[in-house]
Amino acid sequence: MSNYKNLPAPTPEGGMNRYLQEIRRFPMLEPEQEYMLAKRWVDHQDSKAAHQLVTSHLRLAAKIAMGYRGYGLPQAEVISEANVGLMQAVKRFDPEKGFRLATYAMWWIRASIQEYILRSWSLVKLGTTSGQKKLFFNLRKAKARIGALEEGDLRPENVKRIANDLNVTEAEVVSMNRRMSGGDASLNATVSSDGEGTMQWQDWLEDEDADQAGDYEKRDELEVRRDLLTQAMDVLNDREKDILTQRR
Repeated sequence: MSNYKNLPAPTPEGGMNRYLQEIRRFPMLEPEQEYMLAKRWVDHQDSKAAHQLVTSHLRLAAKIAMGYRGYGLPQAEVISEANVGLMQAVKRFDPEKGFRLATYAMWWIRASIQEYILRSWSLVKLGTTSGQKKLFFNLRKAKARIGALEEGDLRPENVKRIANDLNVTEAEVVSMNRRMSGGDASLNATVSSDGEGTMQWQDWLEDEDADQAGDYEKRDELEVRRDLLTQAMDVLNDREKDILTQRR
């Protein structure tokens, strides 16, 4: 298979324009050329043929990657992930199916980009179901389409409309909108400073399960009951102890 390290790669130093110019030097393939190269890869694992299939579709990968701007991630990394998806497509492409590599590769390229965005966009995992992934990548478009440009929570009528359009629940729309609007925040971020020191968000967290006084009282009561039970068992004969033990 084509080695990823041998492919042109966008870098901050080189700039995106330079990368786009570099990949234009790879010629597009005619259907017959593409078929023969794919056959050489499938039948003989010809890495040169696979490399030519990949490089001839780098422009397609870059074009699809450009459509995922706006998620706050480096465009060079998005394109690199698109190229990874392209290589996976070439690896699995079957020329006997009758369709072009570009048609098949588009799905793999988008899938690779979307997985990268979901991994990188937030420290907290999101988009675990197909419906949530669909919502994540289409919520902005859906909001723009109905003119829901308000900050913060969506109006109930807009939530209902988006949920119907994307075939998800209203609760999922509300949750995803809040996630995408707020972003991540560190619990170690400073809230305020006073004479007693610096306060962080984590200092305001309350453990609702913590009740030291109640826990101590329960442990103390349990110890008392155990002592009473031990004293009661001492006055019983063996037969009575056996009966009581069996009933427990």
